[in-house]
Amino acid sequence: MRLYHKYRHGFVALLLAALLLAGCASGGASESSVSGQGSSEVPAVSQQDNISSQSQEASAGDSSEAENPSGGEHVTPANAVSESSPVEPSFFDDAVFIGDSVSLKLQLYIQAQKQQNNYPLGQAQFLTAGSLGSGNALWEVSDKSVHPTYQGTKMLLEDAVAASGAQKVYIMLGMNDVGLYGIDQSVDNMQTLLKNIQAKSPNAVFYVQSATPMVDGRQQEDLNNANLTAYNEKLAAMCATNGYNYIDVASVLTDETGGLIREYCSDPDDMGIHFTDTGCQVWIDYLAKHTGA
Repeated sequence: MRLYHKYRHGFVALLLAALLLAGCASGGASESSVSGQGSSEVPAVSQQDNISSQSQEASAGDSSEAENPSGGEHVTPANAVSESSPVEPSFFDDAVFIGDSVSLKLQLYIQAQKQQNNYPLGQAQFLTAGSLGSGNALWEVSDKSVHPTYQGTKMLLEDAVAASGAQKVYIMLGMNDVGLYGIDQSVDNMQTLLKNIQAKSPNAVFYVQSATPMVDGRQQEDLNNANLTAYNEKLAAMCATNGYNYIDVASVLTDETGGLIREYCSDPDDMGIHFTDTGCQVWIDYLAKHTGA
């Protein structure tokens, strides 16, 4: 029965994600874009992650394995980039941030800060899309694919990063992968995606950020903090093998249950994954002190 539910979840999630994206197409570039500039208006955070459909399906199915799954006490992998003196925001001028709606919230926070003449990540650019994952980033580009756009054109991430000229690539993906592909395949997909990007941006330095946890109590059968913790452990090992910098962002966002600290979460009673402005600033402060510089 569990195997059946797992594949049923994946099918429903992919189907609903496609429908959501079709509705999103008329919503402008703010949810699927590369941006290094602020905007005059900061839109609401996208709620269109694949995990929203997984949550609906999980609540309707057998939840016996999903009751309060915990990531446990957080342990930082030995190869994670260690703390050092914080860098200046200009360090991120040549960086691009790749991610799903968790990173989209960071992008919106940066846009709002720029309107106040603050530049906590310098002139960093963003490649974000609400339903983005390392799995669907490997799909061919089409009207229904979820690839972010660069200067108004949807393209593969490796092409968008190359076009952006970024020399530092910060990537955080996994929330839209673990529940659909499982832990091992999700890490394999990330490795393939990184190698694709590296092939077209051979001089770029890669910073692979850990997936962040979910608020305790908002977890599902296949997407939960225990699985996200296991994913991060294998992600760190993959980085060690390939020479990528592993950034343990989750270490400053995780509470004693292994979940996302509630005060850092903007939707603790809904999806339980997106950040408040305070959470975003904690994230930024951690990045500034974990650069390997």
